[in-house]
Amino acid sequence: MKKTITLSLLVFSSLYASEITLSPISVESTTITEVAKNAQTSADVAVALSTSVPAIDMSRRSGIANDVLIRGQKRDNISVEVDGTKVYGACPNRMDPPVSHIVANQIDSIEVIEGPYDVTNYGNLSGGLKITTKKPTKDFQGQINLGFGSWNYKKFGATASEGNNLIRVLVTASTESSNQYHDGNGDNLAQQIKKKAITGNQYQPKYENMQAYKKSSMKAKAFISTVKDQELRLSVTANRSDNVMYPNSPMDAISDDSNIYSIAYNIDNISDIYKNINLQYYYSDVDHPMSSEYRKSALTAANNKTNHMWTTMQGVKLKNSFKLNSYKFLFGLEGSKRTWRGEYVNNVSNAFLSSSINDALTKNSALFATLEKNYNNFNVKLGARYDHSTVQDDDTTHQSNTYNGVGANIFTTYALNDENKLFFGLGQAYRVPDGRELYFLKGATLGTPTLDQTKNTEVDFGYKIDNDYFTLKIKGFYSKLQNYIYINTTKSANIFENIDAKIYGAELSGSYYINDDITLDFGASYKRGKKDHALAGETNTNLADIAPLRANAALNYEYANNSLATLEMQASKRWDTIDDDNGEQVLSGWAVFNAKIKHALNKKLDFTLGVNNMFDKTYAQSNTYADLTLVTTGSGEKVLLNEPGRYVYTNLDFKF
Repeated sequence: MKKTITLSLLVFSSLYASEITLSPISVESTTITEVAKNAQTSADVAVALSTSVPAIDMSRRSGIANDVLIRGQKRDNISVEVDGTKVYGACPNRMDPPVSHIVANQIDSIEVIEGPYDVTNYGNLSGGLKITTKKPTKDFQGQINLGFGSWNYKKFGATASEGNNLIRVLVTASTESSNQYHDGNGDNLAQQIKKKAITGNQYQPKYENMQAYKKSSMKAKAFISTVKDQELRLSVTANRSDNVMYPNSPMDAISDDSNIYSIAYNIDNISDIYKNINLQYYYSDVDHPMSSEYRKSALTAANNKTNHMWTTMQGVKLKNSFKLNSYKFLFGLEGSKRTWRGEYVNNVSNAFLSSSINDALTKNSALFATLEKNYNNFNVKLGARYDHSTVQDDDTTHQSNTYNGVGANIFTTYALNDENKLFFGLGQAYRVPDGRELYFLKGATLGTPTLDQTKNTEVDFGYKIDNDYFTLKIKGFYSKLQNYIYINTTKSANIFENIDAKIYGAELSGSYYINDDITLDFGASYKRGKKDHALAGETNTNLADIAPLRANAALNYEYANNSLATLEMQASKRWDTIDDDNGEQVLSGWAVFNAKIKHALNKKLDFTLGVNNMFDKTYAQSNTYADLTLVTTGSGEKVLLNEPGRYVYTNLDFKF
């Protein structure tokens, strides 16, 4: 009865729906496969992840380039890696989060790490994303995607790959744009702000109906076989975004340009024991000017400003893999350097006003190792990582900092039989403060140069069953955070503090195979976050960004070969456990329903027609923690951004 279902475990109920396939349920992580193959209507990776993995929530920033949270953790508390390249955004206000610098149609798979269990990647404190893009093929393969939807959404994407025994090459390109989406009340982005925000943060009349965004991306890969079992791997990705609206932030992105480069040399089968060596150099850069020029505040020349941000990240990583009898061993070295700077400029006079980050430099060197061993039905994985990091700023009034951290973990799985498994993990990891948290300037020094690094000690446990009738994974976790970096809004300078806190919760995901044609997919997540003590000047001990109980369900009917009909629901409990001392507010509970038909016209052409939020529900899923700089109402309350209302879309996918 059991069959492959080419749908996500938890299917999309956001603006840009597309199908994602989940690999068989893993106990230590969740892997989403065939992302590029099924990404037909949006470049936004955050949308795909938040509706496919119970542990992930989305922070709504705009119509595109949204952010992700893993178990209530975001920013540098989670890591993002693209083909081994550590990726950062330039904007301190998360207008260009790391996942926005890779588009969905370029991706083959995404591994979601839940907890401190990836020692191969720098900064994996509480989780991370390991994104693998499509690989070039020998046989000629091509794909063209056309997407259209409400609010004049348009997308064109194309991929081509071909090669021989010497070289394989792949090229992907895409462009998409959209007008402003409307919420369930019928208000576009500018109208939402006009109804709520103070006058200065509202859009000028001539910009109230401006396009929400335009985004283009191109990626090229070449794999060159030098000798037997040896390969040179070259990759370059270029992203270009223009005039992206961020309505509940005080500025919009004039542009957001990024480049990601990677050169790797890979050798397999060195000996019977020495299985692989991989040496990689990577480099990425982001150029991100954000401006108030579209807002009414810019009508006063002194308030017409741009905060122009730049960041680069480069590094070298060496990994060596060995296998001796039933032992698998990996040893690696890594060194990286990140630069981050920004400056305020007056748009009228083009005069330099001040720095926002004054050339912060973060250097890291590390060594790491993993060991895996099977004992009949018992599997043990061990990992350890040592990091030495320094962070400094060109402003000599700010102190430089040196950090050392040793992280380690153990993850065990016990197979009761072929269908049932128990698992348990215990891990510890560190992450250092970034340039914003240490040195950010906005009149006063908002950063706190004396911050300590954060340590996460976490336990994960659960049960998995996988048989011919259903799959089910139940997972619990408890995370103890020491020196967690948090904002105290009662302060006017050095607003970041080290606090102790904890996050705990449970996740459920699975599928029930009703018959050969009908499948019910479901999932849910619950988490709770608490500070050990209220911050000075405050009384609230709730931790921010901890979304309430959320659940998903989808009924999928395969009515013909490769043709599917889906009815789905996504729901959230009322969000009333909040940190109102630091900007959060109560959000109403909600439920939205979506429907979709994907019909295979033939082996090469698929047609999709769907509607999301079919009852035009007005709701918000992202809260307003002061970690983001958001516009306010006349009473000083942060302005919420509603999710999209009813969205009708269609797309064509042509394969050759």
